[in-house]
Amino acid sequence: MEKDIEFLEKVSELFLENGAKSVTMDDIASELKISKKTLYQMYRNKEALLEEVLVYKLEIVISKMRSLDVTVENAVERMFARDEGIIKASRTNNSLMLRQLIKYYPQIFNKHMLYFSEKLSEILIHNIERGRKQGLYREDFDAGLYSKLFFQLTMTYDNSPYLDTTNISRERYHQETLSLYMNAITTEKGKEVLKKMKGSFC
Repeated sequence: MEKDIEFLEKVSELFLENGAKSVTMDDIASELKISKKTLYQMYRNKEALLEEVLVYKLEIVISKMRSLDVTVENAVERMFARDEGIIKASRTNNSLMLRQLIKYYPQIFNKHMLYFSEKLSEILIHNIERGRKQGLYREDFDAGLYSKLFFQLTMTYDNSPYLDTTNISRERYHQETLSLYMNAITTEKGKEVLKKMKGSFC
């Protein structure tokens, strides 16, 4: 079935504003002015619709990230280009929709985060491969593992049981996470690029 972008956008807004659990199929049919029969012909249940909405929103984020890979050639500079998608995704981690998703639909949430992790890892691995060819990144680390570690760090601002975020802003946390990751993977040549960029991006 070809995706109805307008439909998915409206349903996404309903979930974000009211929560994954709170919104019913009746609510969706009423808000979008379609019959319940039509809605159930499109999606067998709310869980299937939830998954479709999550994949749709994630594909938008991933597409924007890939576009930056095309426009920013230097691998280190690419990592400091504003990834609004990652920032926005981490911010919605504590939204009503995702809080209810975690509580009432843990399988869907875990599947979504695993999918996000895989897609982001592909982008980060591509960046690592480019950086190695440019002499900016070390050769002696596991690109796949490091990409997953970066994802985990980025996504845990709101829900880590071990981190008190009272005295650290989301923006600073994001900057420090990226700085930690970049200093871990760069060569001396890469670190020179980092030093030159520090004033502009930190």
